[in-house]
Amino acid sequence: MIRINEIKLSLDEDENLLAEKAAKILKINKKYIKSLSIFKKSVDARKKDDVHFTYSIDISISLDEDQIVSKCKSPKVSVTKPYVYEIPGNRRVSKYRPIIVGFGPAGMLAGIILAEAGLKPIILERGKDIDARQKDVNEFWTKRKLNEESNVQFGEGGAGTFSDGKLTTGIKSPFIRKVLQELYEAGAPEEILYSSKPHIGTDRLAIVVKNIRKKIEKLGGEVCLETKLEKLIVYNGFVQGITYTRKGKTADIEADSVIMAIGHSARDTVEMLYNLGVEIIQKPFSVGARIEHPQSLINKAQYGKFADHPKLGAADYKLACHGLHERGAYTFCMCPGGTVVAAASEKEGVIVNGMSSLARDGENANSALLVGIETYDFPSKHPLAGIYYQREIEHRAFELAGADYKAPAQLVGDFLAGKESTALGNVKPTCPTGVSLTNLDECLPAKVCVTMKSAIVEMDKKLNGFNLYDAVLTAPETRSSSSVRILRNEFCQCNISGVYPCGEGAGYAGGIVSAAVDGIKCAHAVLDDEH
Repeated sequence: MIRINEIKLSLDEDENLLAEKAAKILKINKKYIKSLSIFKKSVDARKKDDVHFTYSIDISISLDEDQIVSKCKSPKVSVTKPYVYEIPGNRRVSKYRPIIVGFGPAGMLAGIILAEAGLKPIILERGKDIDARQKDVNEFWTKRKLNEESNVQFGEGGAGTFSDGKLTTGIKSPFIRKVLQELYEAGAPEEILYSSKPHIGTDRLAIVVKNIRKKIEKLGGEVCLETKLEKLIVYNGFVQGITYTRKGKTADIEADSVIMAIGHSARDTVEMLYNLGVEIIQKPFSVGARIEHPQSLINKAQYGKFADHPKLGAADYKLACHGLHERGAYTFCMCPGGTVVAAASEKEGVIVNGMSSLARDGENANSALLVGIETYDFPSKHPLAGIYYQREIEHRAFELAGADYKAPAQLVGDFLAGKESTALGNVKPTCPTGVSLTNLDECLPAKVCVTMKSAIVEMDKKLNGFNLYDAVLTAPETRSSSSVRILRNEFCQCNISGVYPCGEGAGYAGGIVSAAVDGIKCAHAVLDDEH
């Protein structure tokens, strides 16, 4: 197979031209091309007067590929082999089925791998199935009645289910392709296999996670919803089993392999592990707010005169300004045409996130505007101090906004001027539980506010209109990543043998894809353990 990079098409050119352009680059007749597939597609908007698509494509030809590549002498062309995932051999001799705690991206992919290996994993998820979970979330959003076990954070699919379903990642791993293929086979759009900025959309994610559950069950795995891990049963440094609660009844399961894919919000589970003596350390995290602009403003800033072109859709952005020796401020999980999400999982706490549908056709764009919180910013040296710090900010927001799960909000112009907002402008906030206008200086840590204010001014130089006076800041965003890391060795096990800390909640991932990849790694570690 031959890969050709950097093929350019204008917005008005048809993708059928890719074969013709490929033949020209290879200096062959187009009739020799047997197949063509898009490996990567991206929008190049660096020059606002020349917004276009750039492609990497894979083709097979009925000629000697090595000879053709050698003759064409182009740095854009190479011979490549298609990626094929191969499940490693199972070296386990244990009679017990492996257990996975959590059915988010890490737990789902770990479950797929172990089920494909024939190990019939047992997966515990404290929240409900996706259909019942959606009802509970809507109940919270419309009536502000929070179910602490079934919400935006907990339930089938994990926290990523109520998000943009963004599949971009900064990690490098061959397993990324396996993750994308599994998501596509479960119902995600085909574009995720080649888009440079793939996303699924909240509406499609519900279908995907349900189909992944069905696949695992068909392979002999068991997904136990509304089933909460209470504790690990440990003897002499080895896990012997687990205790769980389901529908008011408590029971034990014998096990010697437990993957802890618990997500970043299962704070009670982290405390249980800490009390058992599991080695946990502080980890930097981020705090900030969601910033909402009109999507039309973002489109114009990014695409110029091409802003309304039907092939482009809603524009996104990624901005950062780094402080000296710190992570500074940055945008995260940008949701084009999306909404701000009320994402609480604990009583008397307010947090926000963002989501968008596959179509990304909402009136507003929103993104997290975050400031890095280093461990020296934590209030104490306690390993769980970051969790307590997050909780303190979330409770302060709850009280400030009226103690009814509305979120504190402020106009960007007022935030920069340091004065309380008293009325909205042209941007209407989308947080479904409503907002309470206030001064975010009273909600967020001083360091966060100071850094956010300077960042908004600097980011406006990179994206015209970012400091729009009427843009709305809704706070707080505290759960972009875990504030702890559960230490593990080269075999992916913590200091309790047979326990595998996994994914975002364990401090080893930062999004859907990276968490899913870590789930694959931990599943491989289970398969490689000979006990």
